[in-house]
Amino acid sequence: MMFNVPIPGGSSGYAIGGGIIAIIIGPWAAIIAISVTLVLQAMIFGDGGIIAVATNCFNMGVIVPFVAYYAYKFISGNSAITSSTRVIAAAIAGWISLTMASFCAGFELGIQPILEHTAEGVPLYMPYPLSVTIPSMVLEHALVFGILEALITAIIFAYIQRTDTSVVYGEKSKEEMNKMMKRSTI
Repeated sequence: MMFNVPIPGGSSGYAIGGGIIAIIIGPWAAIIAISVTLVLQAMIFGDGGIIAVATNCFNMGVIVPFVAYYAYKFISGNSAITSSTRVIAAAIAGWISLTMASFCAGFELGIQPILEHTAEGVPLYMPYPLSVTIPSMVLEHALVFGILEALITAIIFAYIQRTDTSVVYGEKSKEEMNKMMKRSTI
């Protein structure tokens, strides 16, 4: 998350890594890991700002892990942990989760003129309506940053497949399953 790329409209985008984190350690632990990262980034580097920490934690720390984890579980189904279906499922889950987080951010920005305005209807904080904020956030994230997120997620997941699948949340390797079966028959 440290490499921010400015996008038109005054925002920035980047790959989060939240999808792979949720797949590896589970969505609940990912909430903590990503939220701690976001707080540290805001406090040490000023990235995102202190005032936006709660919103950033919701979008990137809650939306991303849950969307990614359950999209991955749905797409991968009962396929073997070492199958290429799992890599594809992880990549798609990374893309979907980042795109959903960008939609939420666009929505949150776009409702500002509705919520906070003067008596004459002049927006106080964010002048752009939903028709501007949602497309500007979603398009860049879906077409650029989401693809980067999917690629990074797939590469990391493929590496884990080749090295140690036992670290994937909720998955047991065949060796662990065999050990458990032998113990239960003794």
